[in-house]
Amino acid sequence: MFKLIKTDNATKARLGRLRTKHGVVETPVFMPVGTQATVKALDPRELEEMGAQIVLSNTYHLAIRPGLEIIERAGGLHAFMGWPGPILTDSGGYQVFSLAKIRKIRPHGVEFRSHVDGAPFFLGPREAMAIQRTLGSDIAMVFDECPPHDAPAKEVSAAVERTIRWAAECREQPRGDGQLVFGIVQGGNVPALREMCARKLVAMDFDGYAIGGVSVGEPEAEMMRAVEMTEPFLPQNKPRYAMGLGTPAQIVELVARGVDMFDCVLPTRLARNGTAFTARGAYGIKGGAYKDDFRPIEEGCDCFACRRFTRAYIRHLLNVEEILGLRLVSLHNSYFYLKLMRDIRRHIEAGTFAEFRREFVANYVPSRRILQLRNQNSE
Repeated sequence: MFKLIKTDNATKARLGRLRTKHGVVETPVFMPVGTQATVKALDPRELEEMGAQIVLSNTYHLAIRPGLEIIERAGGLHAFMGWPGPILTDSGGYQVFSLAKIRKIRPHGVEFRSHVDGAPFFLGPREAMAIQRTLGSDIAMVFDECPPHDAPAKEVSAAVERTIRWAAECREQPRGDGQLVFGIVQGGNVPALREMCARKLVAMDFDGYAIGGVSVGEPEAEMMRAVEMTEPFLPQNKPRYAMGLGTPAQIVELVARGVDMFDCVLPTRLARNGTAFTARGAYGIKGGAYKDDFRPIEEGCDCFACRRFTRAYIRHLLNVEEILGLRLVSLHNSYFYLKLMRDIRRHIEAGTFAEFRREFVANYVPSRRILQLRNQNSE
């Protein structure tokens, strides 16, 4: 199912190959986020052409809208959204954090009030796995509780206990045909809880393991520590997935810490705010400085937006609220992330990842605006 091909000599970076029912995924990999059965502003053909291997969708949101009956009648999630490759579905555990104001945690799951119409909606281990089985995703995530980064230790400990108990219940549920199931390690910033959670989940022998409870508003240093606390207790022969991460420089650093899989809403979310990623950081293309700038979004980029259009034109589209503007920036940002992963894999294979990491991180200038947008709860 997962083959570890090479480990970097100077870091913990790994080159791997993950086999799923709908295709092989070369790792490290970035998964574009298609929460509601679509990667915002992009179509499946564009994703395929830019090299996307696998996309992510969300159990909670799809169960609310359009509902399981519609997707089942369509022939499953792949057929419904027209995506032929692998799909990973989040279990809805993140919504336990992001929709805290409209939910109540119970022993066997979580009672939500739908964010759409306020209707009651219960989601627990059995329900989450049944929904993902009906969706037919290639990788299903166990249902967990994701506490906020500043939660008191007692609350984090209770969340870990529930996460372990719910994971065991998820493990007992039937799977879809060829479906893989990943456990999720919680524990906040408490090393003992991270270790305990990881050890107990590894004993359940899931197909892969996610590092949860990151990208929940914590400073970057805490995020890195959470990964460093967890990674040593995860098996070498299973894929590791850092949920909801991150900026380009963060991804490079987390690959160096042994992480194989990533997802993040930033490429498309920032595009809708007129922000473009480059190897030297992100910038707001709507600014007046670009009104007569006839260079591409990023010089040297081979995406369709950069091959065909200028900053001046895209700025014009964004400022007059033409849909093409946000589509072009979304296309560029997604291409940038996917190319970054190709570059990372190439350097691990060549034995030059450590040098690539130093150069990339040194040249990449982080943006405070990006961190603010990262911490918003909705895609």
